[in-house]
Amino acid sequence: MFNNIKAFLDSKVIQYNQPDFIKNDPVSIPHLFTNRQDIEIMGLWAAVLAWGQRVTIINKCRELITLMDGAPYDFIMNHEEPDLKKLLKFKHRTFNDIDTLYFIAFFRYHYENHQSLESAFIPAETPFNQLVILNDSERSYPGDRSANAVEAEPIEKYLNHFRSYFFSLPDFPHRTKKHISSPSQKSTCKRLNMFLRWMVRRDNCGVDFGIWNHIKPSELIVPCDLHVDRVARKLNLITRKQTDWQTAVELTQQLREFDPADPVKYDFALFGLGIEEKF
Repeated sequence: MFNNIKAFLDSKVIQYNQPDFIKNDPVSIPHLFTNRQDIEIMGLWAAVLAWGQRVTIINKCRELITLMDGAPYDFIMNHEEPDLKKLLKFKHRTFNDIDTLYFIAFFRYHYENHQSLESAFIPAETPFNQLVILNDSERSYPGDRSANAVEAEPIEKYLNHFRSYFFSLPDFPHRTKKHISSPSQKSTCKRLNMFLRWMVRRDNCGVDFGIWNHIKPSELIVPCDLHVDRVARKLNLITRKQTDWQTAVELTQQLREFDPADPVKYDFALFGLGIEEKF
């Protein structure tokens, strides 16, 4: 049974992890850019806005890019107060102008002190500027954790830190907190895990960017949305009744049995089966 499921999912990864996947998915938004900061900014924004129909998500992200004159990083770093007025009309579901302006304030604050958004996920006890950046041949993938291990998933620490750091600016709007989840809230953190997949995974297929080096692909957690959850349960990859952070961890640990170094590649298979094949 194990080998049958692995072979089936491996074939679906090959089917869906390819350039045609991009055009109908929110990952198409950061693919509009080549500048690292633009990719990070619009990658996070596209992930945060990713609920509802995919075509609507993509259109709203394109609208947001237009409001920032087609150059998000340059707009964020160099705008003046009057430039923000046109953003007051932006809205997607419960994400409104208050949230938009705070995101811009956070991005500006962060990029005034850092070159990459990756450092926003790294807790202070691991100073980002002291990290050793590994190339592909030097990476290690500790995916073969013991089943009895009690150590928390590294991503749990990263996501909890990011939410705390994101809302560290004075007078942050409390309403915006609902748009940035964390494991401490027992959320699956689907949107942030999807963003991390985009930034961290690196292969030759051209969908994910692989521009971050400290967080390892083996540490990623599957973005557990409705489609992924449903398909995974049909394949008996999830036994937990509710869908929360521990459910996403359980699924990821099962997928590490198939590929310890890159378990989240199976997100393509599970999502594709769910949304394209109605599995």
